[in-house]
Amino acid sequence: MRFYLTTAIDYVNSRPHLGTAYEKITADVIARYKRLSGIDTHFLMGNDEHSQNVYRRALEQGLDPAAYCDQMEQQFRAVWAQLDISFDDFIRTTEPRHRTAVQKLAQVCFDKGDIYEGLYEGWYCVSCEAFKQEKDLVDGKCPLHPTLVPEWIREKNYFFRLSRYRDALLEHFRANPTFLQPDVRRNEMQRLLEGGLEDISVSRAGQLWGIPLPFAPDNVVYVWFDALINYAAAVGYGTDERRFAEWWPANLHVVGKDITRFHTIVWPAMLMSAGLPLPKQVFGHGWVHFGGQRMSKSLGTSLDPSDVAERFGPDPLRLYLVKEISYGSDGDFTWDRYEERYNVDLANNLGNLVSRVAAMAEKYRGLQLQPAGTGGRLAELATTALARYQASMDGLALHGGAAAAFQLVDATNEYIAETAPWTLARRAADASRLDEVLFTAAEAVRIAAVLLRPIMPASAAEVLRRVGDRTPLDALRLDRDGRWRADGTKQIVKGPPLWPRVEEKEMTVEQPAPTTPAEEPRITIDEFMKVDLRVAKVLEAEAIPKSKKLLKLKVDTGRDQRTIVAGIAEAYQPEQLVGRTIVIVANLQPAKLMGVESNGMVLAGSTDAGQPILVGFDQEIPPGARVR
Repeated sequence: MRFYLTTAIDYVNSRPHLGTAYEKITADVIARYKRLSGIDTHFLMGNDEHSQNVYRRALEQGLDPAAYCDQMEQQFRAVWAQLDISFDDFIRTTEPRHRTAVQKLAQVCFDKGDIYEGLYEGWYCVSCEAFKQEKDLVDGKCPLHPTLVPEWIREKNYFFRLSRYRDALLEHFRANPTFLQPDVRRNEMQRLLEGGLEDISVSRAGQLWGIPLPFAPDNVVYVWFDALINYAAAVGYGTDERRFAEWWPANLHVVGKDITRFHTIVWPAMLMSAGLPLPKQVFGHGWVHFGGQRMSKSLGTSLDPSDVAERFGPDPLRLYLVKEISYGSDGDFTWDRYEERYNVDLANNLGNLVSRVAAMAEKYRGLQLQPAGTGGRLAELATTALARYQASMDGLALHGGAAAAFQLVDATNEYIAETAPWTLARRAADASRLDEVLFTAAEAVRIAAVLLRPIMPASAAEVLRRVGDRTPLDALRLDRDGRWRADGTKQIVKGPPLWPRVEEKEMTVEQPAPTTPAEEPRITIDEFMKVDLRVAKVLEAEAIPKSKKLLKLKVDTGRDQRTIVAGIAEAYQPEQLVGRTIVIVANLQPAKLMGVESNGMVLAGSTDAGQPILVGFDQEIPPGARVR
């Protein structure tokens, strides 16, 4: 049995943010679960490089686009490695195998009469790299990128006859009710289909960065038509037909809810035109918000997953995103909530349980537990948890799978409290009962670790080691290792706390999310005058260890010298800042960021890519001058 799983490929105009990482982490959980279930799994990820945004970003940095994409591949791979993402293949749209597949599929559609030349006029969002109908704009702006005004474009293009496939797509949705999940996404796409489809542009004229159309080389393939074909290219379409026949169609495309139209209407229509099978399922996950605002590079509300992973490691982040967000719905991330769940779920609950079992095993049985008893009610609860876990994971309710594992953790803690091994240890007559209790608790922890293996791979492996399971990790199988074992000696291993409790918060900087123009609150002049904006000169600057974004600045405000922490490390080197005149908020309450007390805030603007640019002056102005 095979399972082919993909995620959306990512634009490389900037580093991935936490919302991007959410998609990859959840897809990785699915892939690891399938492998744990004994299914031959192929997990694909990759980068989308033919975007005009990418081309412009490369030119801004004075780089050849291909060289820029090479650099960004390494950055993306480093993030995915840090988050322990176990992809089997990583495709780039500049690769020869992808180019071959794109040109082949475009030619097949053209030969069938589904691609034709025409004139296009419309609003084009450069961030979406998609044309927008006027009715979809909000106050004349893209609903997904409200800081950008779409461009009016009029040019000759090649079009794909999407309208031809409207009825076939409707029938496919009706015949395959789980083709698009969750249900809210399916209902949205069905309504769109029922309203009718328009043909779509599949080329851009006069551009060099892209794959030329085989029948019109002066046109490059439009980025979305190009990008979608990666899923087929990666398993041999156009280059290895035998492999393609083995792995296609894809079992599951995991994508963001904002691009389900491309994956469940445009992509299936392209495949129908080419005479290829359709993917079996598409899952449109929700967005991760940051403090209540949608995470977005262009809005300046993105959060670097590397910064979050550096806080406690990748596994607590993976658990938070899976357990705290109902898969398919939107979720929220705040540092306060993240640290709270770290303490509750890991430090106080699972971590404490593992430590208690090991400590009792050492104190009462010299770390060696002999099989005793059948596990009783806890064994029954473990069987129930396994069934719930499998049903949730098979149904892509990943949050339910995490909850099932922690139900077993909770039950084991309750079991220890009820059986009180410390009391049994006082009476020689209870020796066999103590053996049973200790073995039963360790066995329940082992099963919980097996269930958590797809979600927290490294941590689960360490828990298994500590409770004496020596099964090679790649050999773990849910139908065997997820079931209760009443035999076999357990050689328990002690170790330091897996997740030390966080007592004092050393909060990473959390930038306030901007509101859209339609939501901007108005303030009075009196309220504005309460903000003390001052000119300051940077005296010293240094990086803050373990942070990719933060710099520690010592500044002269004209009245005092103070330390300010600023999230500008991705745009400025410390040596660039010394001697520079900047603007600060001088009367801000002190805040501790990564253990450093910050007494003020540096003012900066933000590019469309989210890069900070310091506010400055066109002539000399002394420190301490008021900014009004």
